[in-house]
Amino acid sequence: MRTTFRSLLAALAVTPLLAGCFATGDSGSSPDGQAGRLRVALAVPPVQALSPYSNDATVLSKLSVAEGLTALGKDGAATPALASSWTRRNATTWVFELRKATFQDGSQVTAESVVNALDHANAAKTKPRVLSDVTLTAQAEDADTVTISTKSPDPVLPLRLASPALAILATKAYATDGTVSPVGTGTGPFAITKLTGKTAATLDRFDGYWGGRAKASGIDVTWIADGTARANALRSGEVDIAEWIPTAQAKLLDQATRHEVPSVRTDSLVLNTGSGIFADPSLRAAAREAVDGSALVDSVFGGYADPAQGLFGPAVSWAADKRVAVTGRATAATPAQVGSKTNGRTVRLATYTNRAELPEAATVLQQQLEKAGFRVRQDVREYTQMEADLLAGRYDALVFSRVTLLDTGDAVAYLASDFTSNGVYNIAGLKDAKVDQAIATAAKEGDTAKRQQEIMRAEAEILRTDAVVPLVHEKVVQGISTDVEGVLLDPRERSLIDVDTHLK
Repeated sequence: MRTTFRSLLAALAVTPLLAGCFATGDSGSSPDGQAGRLRVALAVPPVQALSPYSNDATVLSKLSVAEGLTALGKDGAATPALASSWTRRNATTWVFELRKATFQDGSQVTAESVVNALDHANAAKTKPRVLSDVTLTAQAEDADTVTISTKSPDPVLPLRLASPALAILATKAYATDGTVSPVGTGTGPFAITKLTGKTAATLDRFDGYWGGRAKASGIDVTWIADGTARANALRSGEVDIAEWIPTAQAKLLDQATRHEVPSVRTDSLVLNTGSGIFADPSLRAAAREAVDGSALVDSVFGGYADPAQGLFGPAVSWAADKRVAVTGRATAATPAQVGSKTNGRTVRLATYTNRAELPEAATVLQQQLEKAGFRVRQDVREYTQMEADLLAGRYDALVFSRVTLLDTGDAVAYLASDFTSNGVYNIAGLKDAKVDQAIATAAKEGDTAKRQQEIMRAEAEILRTDAVVPLVHEKVVQGISTDVEGVLLDPRERSLIDVDTHLK
């Protein structure tokens, strides 16, 4: 999925095109021999008009619209992006040297524009998730040098700056009312030229991109929340790329068009610890004992998943060897006690339709919970219709699919945003001092192996609370026409199209 979740920002105005900056064209080959326009079906419609401070940020990354100072390499390390290099001056201060780059509105990337972008992220009404556990102070040393300081040591700051939520946009992107518009203000090889509500977007090639001219002349995006409809659009030739093909549809696609990707995505049952039925630890424990995620692997996911071992699955290669045993859990209420403690109240079980498997999983979980004595009512909607209610704690439980390394490539940011007392994406409403301390300890550790071990200790503390019950680790299926080359199959789901993606 990367943060102003609580209110819907105003729709973005379409920015006029600068003459000569963008290449336009129809699908097929363009006159200069470059490949034509790509047609892409994405699953989750924009929540906040493609603001980088919302979950929409990943769209800017997937479509190569905007960039941060750094990027996330295949090995999980930070690599140069708008910053060509960086050094650590001391425990809390880093120095970044900028490359020569141009924004899509024609203005130059300078140290001042970088500081402006990071200052706006810090000042956002609700900070991006990636800033849940850190405060950044950016200063321009000269036109091409930026110094970034943190209140406490942040050994993974370069990784943090690779978050799509910290994309550097031109000054004109930031309105006085707090809204942020990436239309024509990014630095990537493709520029948004038109956004049509929650249904479509038009992107044209930006020929001033510092990394070279893209092979495709543009991208035509359609948001199709229904997974079957996305698969049908690919089969019928209406789109060239369709993300997140439902597992029930995957085997109906031609084998050459379906691509299985090991994913860092974990599907879980998130329980509201802050209010309602699951504020009672014994009822959370009863729900955890009732739920069997392995039953979903074949029946719901068609084998495109693994039974959950914790918050981090097989795609997080180091997790299994460092996993810590969970101790100190509450004693689960018996079915009779569940009936007495809930006193006729009904569990409001939520999930969303953007991932076709989740409603099916919710039905299986409802049956499992009812066998344990709970009364359950489902609430299934499209994600953008329910996000505000989720964050306001208006559900008892949520069947949720989360990319655990989405925000930085470092698991600490995910744990901090989702499970600390002040986390901006803390849907579980968890407030637990031991969890907060464990995550803070992991955040301070600079040695990679030791940091990973502390992350797994934090995982054990989180699982102890039964605020989240991991179900399965997904394998994502991406649908790609045989007419397309160069699509990025990213386990972190942050990348899809780049300068080399094109029609044959």
